Amino acid sequence: MKHLKWLFSITILLALALSACAPAATPTPEQIVTTVEVERVVTEEVIVTQVVEVPAEPADKVVVEFWTTDNEEDRVDVYEAVAQRFMDENPGIEVRIVPIEEAGISQRISTALAANRLPDIVRMGVERVASFSADGILDEDAAAAVIQSIGEDDFRASPLQMVTNPTTGKYAAVPFDGWIQAIWYRTDVFNDLGLNPPLSWDDINAACDALPGAGNLLYGVTIGTDPGQNYGHQVFEQVAMSNNAWPFDENGNVTMNTPEMIAALEFYTGLQRCSLPGPQYWRGAREAYELDQAGMLFYSTYIMDDLVEGSGLDGGGNIQIPVENLAGKTGFAPTMQGPNGEASYGQLVALGIMRGADPEAQLVVEYFLKEGYIDVLALAPFGKVPVLKSAVDGWKELSPFFANYSEDTLEQIANGYETMGRWLFRPDYDATEQAVVGDIEGRLLIPQAVANIALEGTMTPETAAQWLQEQVEALLVERQN
Repeated sequence: MKHLKWLFSITILLALALSACAPAATPTPEQIVTTVEVERVVTEEVIVTQVVEVPAEPADKVVVEFWTTDNEEDRVDVYEAVAQRFMDENPGIEVRIVPIEEAGISQRISTALAANRLPDIVRMGVERVASFSADGILDEDAAAAVIQSIGEDDFRASPLQMVTNPTTGKYAAVPFDGWIQAIWYRTDVFNDLGLNPPLSWDDINAACDALPGAGNLLYGVTIGTDPGQNYGHQVFEQVAMSNNAWPFDENGNVTMNTPEMIAALEFYTGLQRCSLPGPQYWRGAREAYELDQAGMLFYSTYIMDDLVEGSGLDGGGNIQIPVENLAGKTGFAPTMQGPNGEASYGQLVALGIMRGADPEAQLVVEYFLKEGYIDVLALAPFGKVPVLKSAVDGWKELSPFFANYSEDTLEQIANGYETMGRWLFRPDYDATEQAVVGDIEGRLLIPQAVANIALEGTMTPETAAQWLQEQVEALLVERQN
């Protein structure tokens, strides 16, 4: 057997030499070998060496964490389905969809920042974009890269302007979708009572006094009074703008206690006299209108399909609307005329790519605005007006509920980005002032003031305005330091 041992040694040395001299082939991931088992069969005349490859465990995937304020179950399901298609096409990337509450987004981000655990992508209202951009936690270069990749000319001009950082001149986030706010009202009841459409403070006040007790109606309207929800802020901001009440003047002075602001607080909280009692936000307002309890509703265009089939209930199922053809009996009043002006209000939603996000996050944002965009818009076509020109035709085909509304209403919605106003969009506000405006909403200052006036009775419009003045002055100092 000595000659066999010698032959075996020569064979091993020869194999090692050949492997050292041979050019290396680039293996595919499936061909990577982590364990090589050598099985030797020795006989009197032959030596057989067999290599058995054991596939390696796949390398760790890049994880992209995507926080979305589209947090209802059916919407999360769609986001996850779009994410799954992306992952199927990009097996080295894992996308994790995390639903979050809109009202708590600032606190969630603060907590994540303190823990050095920021997500990669956040779906947020445009007011958060200014605030987070000023904090330096948005990757503006990544946002610009996505916009350029999709095609800057495909975006509508107004949404791009809304996400532009006035200090850097860069896009701070990527526009995604949006909605227009209006007073929706019962045209049949208004006509029976001889009321004008609720387009002015005077006409809204007249309806507030006349509607309770008409037909089945118990209330005129439901206003936002829950101090923990930003619904009240969204409604009040339109009221304030319609009276030329703004957080800052042209010189950068805080102006939360002006006569115009006090009058806006007085008008808005005065509507509580005909409103659903207790702390309320959009859910109570929506249900009161659908259930034939209130004759007016402050709401976004998201409501349009709900007025046809009833909105979803927490426990499952939909509200059973007792009014026949409620959508057909509902008017649309998107503008508001106050003593010192006229205003409309809307929302732009954007996707922010956070500081430190992996480059793969850009691919995810692109996918949601291209391959997955119509799927997302289809979740609520009326509340998700596309920001891309190329998506408008597809958007118009998404819902049979469009047929329940007039062509005039649909045109106002489609072109809403061009007319909608926000405190945030005042052109003479710099980045710091924009950030403070975002903080005002993020910290729910207006809902707290409204609750203290309308529900608790611990403040008057005058003392609430002074409290707001002090709070906003402190926010400004905080931002300046």
